[in-house]
Amino acid sequence: MLQKNWKKIGMLILIIACIFNIMGKLVNKLSLNKEMLYSAEYMSEKENKK
Repeated sequence: MLQKNWKKIGMLILIIACIFNIMGKLVNKLSLNKEMLYSAEYMSEKENKK
């Protein structure tokens, strides 16, 4: 059975790995955007206090 379906199993594993990779990149990108916004707000507040 494994000999007949090894291509399908390999493609399924590849697709799942790609989905996890894409989702990880999207999550990190959103976190980076939030961090940049928080940093900009902090610098703005710091400059307004002076």
